[in-house]
Amino acid sequence: MDHHYDPQQTNDYMQPEEDWDRDLLLDPAWEKQQRKTFTAWCNSHLRKAGTQIENIEEDFRDGLKLMLLLEVISGERLAKPERGKMRVHKISNVNKALDFIASKGVKLVSIGAEEIVDGNVKMTLGMIWTIILRFAIQDISVEETSAKEGLLLWCQRKTAPYKNVNIQNFHISWKDGLGFCALIHRHRPELIDYGKLRKDDPLTNLNTAFDVAEKYLDIPKMLDAEDIVGTARPDEKAIMTYVSSFYHAFSGAQKAETAANRICKVLAVNQENEQLMEDYEKLASDLLEWIRRTIPWLENRAPENTMQAMQQKLEDFRDYRRLHKPPKVQEKCQLEINFNTLQTKLRLSNRPAFMPSEGKMVSDINNAWGGLEQAEKGYEEWLLNEIRRLERLDHLAEKFRQKASIHESWTDGKEAMLQQKDYETATLSEIKALLKKHEAFESDLAAHQDRVEQIAAIAQELNELDYYDSPSVNARCQKICDQWDNLGALTQKRREALERTEKLLETIDQLYLEYAKRAAPFNNWMEGAMEDLQDTFIVHTIEEIQVRQLVPRRDQALMEEHARQQQNERLRKQFGAQANVIGPWIQTKMEEIGRISIEMHGTLEDQLNHLRQYEKSIVNYKPKIDQLEGDHQQIQEALIFDNKHTNYTMEHIRVGWEQLLTTIARTINEVENQILTRDAKGISQEQMNEFRASFNHFDRGEAEFARIMSIVDPNRMGVVTFQAFIDFMSRETADTDTADQVMASFKILAGDKNYITVDELRRELPPDQAEYCIARMAPYNGRDAVPGALDYMSFSTALYGESDL
Repeated sequence: MDHHYDPQQTNDYMQPEEDWDRDLLLDPAWEKQQRKTFTAWCNSHLRKAGTQIENIEEDFRDGLKLMLLLEVISGERLAKPERGKMRVHKISNVNKALDFIASKGVKLVSIGAEEIVDGNVKMTLGMIWTIILRFAIQDISVEETSAKEGLLLWCQRKTAPYKNVNIQNFHISWKDGLGFCALIHRHRPELIDYGKLRKDDPLTNLNTAFDVAEKYLDIPKMLDAEDIVGTARPDEKAIMTYVSSFYHAFSGAQKAETAANRICKVLAVNQENEQLMEDYEKLASDLLEWIRRTIPWLENRAPENTMQAMQQKLEDFRDYRRLHKPPKVQEKCQLEINFNTLQTKLRLSNRPAFMPSEGKMVSDINNAWGGLEQAEKGYEEWLLNEIRRLERLDHLAEKFRQKASIHESWTDGKEAMLQQKDYETATLSEIKALLKKHEAFESDLAAHQDRVEQIAAIAQELNELDYYDSPSVNARCQKICDQWDNLGALTQKRREALERTEKLLETIDQLYLEYAKRAAPFNNWMEGAMEDLQDTFIVHTIEEIQVRQLVPRRDQALMEEHARQQQNERLRKQFGAQANVIGPWIQTKMEEIGRISIEMHGTLEDQLNHLRQYEKSIVNYKPKIDQLEGDHQQIQEALIFDNKHTNYTMEHIRVGWEQLLTTIARTINEVENQILTRDAKGISQEQMNEFRASFNHFDRGEAEFARIMSIVDPNRMGVVTFQAFIDFMSRETADTDTADQVMASFKILAGDKNYITVDELRRELPPDQAEYCIARMAPYNGRDAVPGALDYMSFSTALYGESDL
């Protein structure tokens, strides 16, 4: 819609301004002042959205920053802006802004979208002034007066105690700078030494006020002292805008105090509850630790080797039952009492129930205690049985040692004897003698089998009775058995070697005979083959040609064919070697891009940078593809149709390369869209990750699904975009009233920013509460973050939520 001037419909607070047209033609100095002031005022709000303007009549022409400004100062969302660059898009955006201003009850004074888009200075300043009036001045209310008169009355009330200040208007009353200084001194006396100021030094006064306001009150410098002093009558709108910033800064101080008190009250409850939680956790940890240390001692049924040691154990157990356990029974009881008291306090202060950390619930302690009593059971009885068992073991162990010693002395030297190679140089008759001797040894070996079995049986019994020195008994028994197996194997091996040697000697003569018979036919065959080689025939492969070279008469045709085949093979190898590198490279890149977009490490910006680096490395790879195309052309020109050196054809590579380029571009675009969506919504990176995870596993339960779908897919398209899903999620993640109040209080202390700094917390809250917050607030990482910014929003939620601070 177009907006035209209608004097009948202007609001009351606009009355003094209806001579706008005449006003601005009057004085170029005023235009200069308004430009500076209005630009600074706009930037004081736009910086909250992480942007600013340089040139007031240029930077609002496409309507985008104008819409953003209105969103920041109203806290509301405007219609979606047009992103196009054409004039019609810009006019549409400016009209959306003007419609929004009109919807706030403002009748615009002959301001049309076309003039703003054309960069008409007068109209642009007029529009900004309308916005300032509506959002910074209209709602001021002091003792029954409001808007401009309310602001003037506030200035008069606050500067009343200062005899040399007399505020009657928003122009010449401010020229000497004392009005600005008095306002600051009244609210923050420590910032200005008011007694030293002189009425006849306006430049110093103005500069003092403006510098202090910028440094300590976060009010940007909106005018130059020289411009005010050098103008007969400073511009009223500029002064009014500047003064309204002081009003909001100081009337905010009262709100900040209330906010700080509310925060302190909430924090005090939390701190007390946290102390109780810490006490519970410590008591629980200590008790569990004692139980953990004690159970293994009671469960340790490892036998001692001596009677005396076992009797000492019996005495230790009696001490435990008489002296150590009783105080722990009392501690356990106290712990349960503390837990119940704490839960009641939490319920009364509207906090979620206390969830002790993993493994420290009252039920966990009861379970651990049950385990302790279980371990105690039967410990004493075991001690007495153990003492009886020790007597029997000594006797068996002695028997084992005797039998083992006898056996070991018999086997000594037997392995070396079996490993002799004496048969290697023996004659046939000597071999037969060695075989007889070996048979006698085999009989001897079998006779000792019985004793080995007895030794193993005693070792087994010692194990079953838990003999303390079982490891060494087992090791000795194992060694005897292993050696016994080895003797058996060596015996078998020697028998085989002797028999083989005997057989070998008997067959050598036979072999000589066979050889002579076979040599003659082979020689005949060889002569025939050499004759065949004289025939010429066409060849196709390197291997065939190399056979040809045996032929004494090489002719010219054969040599040329050979050279051509060599060249073709070179081309095949060259193409194959490159294709075998490029093919897998493309495959790997595809997989890596897939991983980046699924795993979502880091912020969206990190993903985007990562993907852009990939894109760069992919584009830089292009010359390799071109080179391969060149080789491929040569191959085709040489009429080569097969290549055993690679499985990749040129077509495989081309298709893969195109897919790779498409995939990286699409993936980058997807992430860019997520960034746009996130920024438009003001959603944090953590939420974004949660939303993406929820979206990926979008659960389609019947009734709940129908409800969600009616919100995210109102047109029944059957398609849910990630953007729509984010809209829904950000709507569903609203917080409780109380957490909202604390959040609103922090927002006041933070001067309306989405984050708060360490300095602000220390300035606004008592020391221990400030440090409490600083220690627990996570770093803020929204797009408007500055170094050291802290996230008060998630902190406020955590005060009331389940999350562990």
